[in-house]
Amino acid sequence: MNVLQRCVLTLYSYDDNPDDISIENVLRQCMELIAQFPVIAAYGYQGYKHYFHDMSLVIHNPKPGLSTAENFLRLIRSDKKYTELEAQVLDICLVIHAEHGGGNNSTFTTHVVSSTGTDTYSAVASSLGSLKGPKHGGANLKVQQMFDDLKSHVKNWDDEAALEKYLTGLIDKNGFDHSGLIYGMGHAVYTNSDPRARILKGYAERLAQEKGRTKEFELYKKVEEISGRLLAARRRSGKPISANVDFYSGFVYTMLGIPIELFTPIFAIARIAGWSAHRIEELVNAGKIIRPAYKYVGTHKEYLPMEDR
Repeated sequence: MNVLQRCVLTLYSYDDNPDDISIENVLRQCMELIAQFPVIAAYGYQGYKHYFHDMSLVIHNPKPGLSTAENFLRLIRSDKKYTELEAQVLDICLVIHAEHGGGNNSTFTTHVVSSTGTDTYSAVASSLGSLKGPKHGGANLKVQQMFDDLKSHVKNWDDEAALEKYLTGLIDKNGFDHSGLIYGMGHAVYTNSDPRARILKGYAERLAQEKGRTKEFELYKKVEEISGRLLAARRRSGKPISANVDFYSGFVYTMLGIPIELFTPIFAIARIAGWSAHRIEELVNAGKIIRPAYKYVGTHKEYLPMEDR
């Protein structure tokens, strides 16, 4: 994500007219960024493998005519090969991770920063910084790390009592990162169910069958069911707690052979089109600068001179 952010800011220097915020120019910049994001992410990872892990530097050129998903898989694999189902599943991931409302943190960041009248590259770099956070775009990485931790503590995946004990420990802040969270469960807006997660779950099952990982898929299903029950009981809200889109996406990426370093960049690849639309909307409206109103809720103290403190 830092590579993406740095490269976006660097692209400012290669733009002949970077500060022109006319809609025509911003649309050009956004179209270029949409096309550049998958390549930057793939090349950034290849460079990371080479310079930090002493692995062979593999650079393939994108192939015109292929979809974003097909080209991305082609760019990150040394043999450039992928199956039709793999490309279809990654394409679905990109679609369901796309911008879908505007109230999320990174898209709101796009609006806030764009409202200042700054350039496109600065606005998009700000959105990337927001998406990088583990409570936003980085949540799928947290889910994967959580499952790795679960597997190290629960050897028998069919032992539902052991799974429940582990998940209860997470809620009680006694396990994993001690945050009290079961990553991938619950959503601020989708309270009954996350339709994106339901779609991705079906594709995850198909891909698990192709990859011979159906037992691991069954583990995810068990954790989803037990977590939902435990969280609903703990919150006593009467509302169901369902899996969100991040719950299965990390598992899908793993089955696709995508390294964890690219989990969140894939989210950015999906979101850049939406960020672009929201930036243009903000500029078209030409409203006031967005700034929050703060209300102090503490207690006031009388001023005490320095010598009397």
